[in-house]
Amino acid sequence: MNLFFRKTGEGSPIIILHGLFGSSDNWLSIARVLGESHTVYSLDQRNHGQSEHSDYFSYEIMAEDLREFIVEHNIQNPVIIGHSMGGKVAMQFAVDHADMLKKLIVVDIAPKSYPVHHDTILEGLNSINMQTLASRNEADEQLSKYVPEIGTRQFLLKNIARTSEGFAWKINLPVIETGIEQIGVGLEPNANYNGDTLFIRGRNSNYIKDEDQATLKHYFPNSELVTIENAGHWVHAEQPETFLTAIKAFI
Repeated sequence: MNLFFRKTGEGSPIIILHGLFGSSDNWLSIARVLGESHTVYSLDQRNHGQSEHSDYFSYEIMAEDLREFIVEHNIQNPVIIGHSMGGKVAMQFAVDHADMLKKLIVVDIAPKSYPVHHDTILEGLNSINMQTLASRNEADEQLSKYVPEIGTRQFLLKNIARTSEGFAWKINLPVIETGIEQIGVGLEPNANYNGDTLFIRGRNSNYIKDEDQATLKHYFPNSELVTIENAGHWVHAEQPETFLTAIKAFI
């Protein structure tokens, strides 16, 4: 799989993996700061951003995409940062290839299973008719019937690209919708990674609960959990300075 990526900075390597419906664009400001002392690779995962589309979509496959990327670019012992879906890819990669990374940072996701909870978003995205769409404002108006939060809509609508023939989705929406249950799966019960691991959660998010800490330690014995106040699921965007402080201290 040929993955689009952005590279910035010089120094020991860091790889950043975005979440569902996201792209490397979402991490530009974080990558820029980390790039002051590291070489940062921000990836678009398959079926997202500017990377290739595929009918195959699972954490095992995306972890293999990451392995191929690391080998192709001769990256030695990177720190891997993954948010949400990207965090699950990063965890799967660490379990599968423990000798290929230096440290693991997982942002606001746990290795447990989650119920499907993107139904309304998918319904809203599918309600936008790309064949007749005249403007992004029109798309926003249509999506607002399903997603009232303007910040979430702005994030989702970054997935619309203007082409010579009008508008089109950057994401592979049909495959993501078909495989949405795969996004919620957890790690296998006997999986583990003994390397240094940092979990970061937003205080206002419910993705990593207090009672999940035993689960984190089960899969990642050498892990620690940092909670960032006044932040939700997009903790890196809501509290970037505190987020960066935690990452730099861990690295």
